[in-house]
Amino acid sequence: MNKKLTLMIVIALILSMLLVGCWGKGNTPTGQEGEENGDVSAGQNETGEANGSAQGEKEVFRVGLEADYAPFNWTQMDSSKGAVKIDGSPEYAGGYDVEIAKIIAEGLGKELVIVKIDWDGLVPALISNKIDAIIAGMSPTDDRKETIDFSDNYYKSDLVMVVKKGSKYENATSIQDFNGAKITAQLNTFHYTVIDQIKGVKKEAPMDTFPVMRVAIESGILDGYVSERPEAVSAVSANKNFAMVEFTDGFETSDDDTAIAVGVRKGDDELREKINEILAGFTEEDFLSIMNTAIKDQPAEQE
Repeated sequence: MNKKLTLMIVIALILSMLLVGCWGKGNTPTGQEGEENGDVSAGQNETGEANGSAQGEKEVFRVGLEADYAPFNWTQMDSSKGAVKIDGSPEYAGGYDVEIAKIIAEGLGKELVIVKIDWDGLVPALISNKIDAIIAGMSPTDDRKETIDFSDNYYKSDLVMVVKKGSKYENATSIQDFNGAKITAQLNTFHYTVIDQIKGVKKEAPMDTFPVMRVAIESGILDGYVSERPEAVSAVSANKNFAMVEFTDGFETSDDDTAIAVGVRKGDDELREKINEILAGFTEEDFLSIMNTAIKDQPAEQE
């Protein structure tokens, strides 16, 4: 056997060994075995997820709320009393809105995901598809209806004032009794606009959250803030230094101003109608009972 023939045989043997090494079970090229055998389908990652969701996984219902507006919603550190884990956080959200969100998610046959978002960011998050709905003690005001749609109401309340216990405003019966008082409300709420109905009031800059306003009252920066009854009841229950003022001569508001509804994207009629069907299965007494439980279950301090 000459050298040329020997060299050709050696090269052939090397090539055959390389080809065997590049093929896996069942003559499937290495690196494609899972795709051919069904272990990892095309377009999926190694955990079996396709387009961001696992195969067979229950569809999710992403709900946005601020988790800082007890008793409608609050933040806590465990799952006690029905709280739901906040997406991307070790914390949990509880409260009236969370209970309503659980009811709606169950009715839709979807898994509830709670997304904690600052109040001012809720509508933008909905419009940009980061969440599917807002369930956050939000009133379906005319201004908001220009941007998003709303379900039927799932709560109806009225406006009150939260003041420091023992202050000269504690026994007020009319909003005009707050003439000269330093009053505010939460940023980007209709609560702030009604302050203008008080003659001679010192309308302070709006604040981001209710806990911040409570601290401002205790420190004397504010004389009071406008709120809805459930939040005021929550404030008084959590801190005995506060008092809730109810009025015989109160603020002029529309029904939508003091109602609470679920916010959905403009034109998402199918979701809105499904939510309305679910809410229709509950009475005002049912909603009141859920709210009373939320007030009772709220953390001792929400400040």
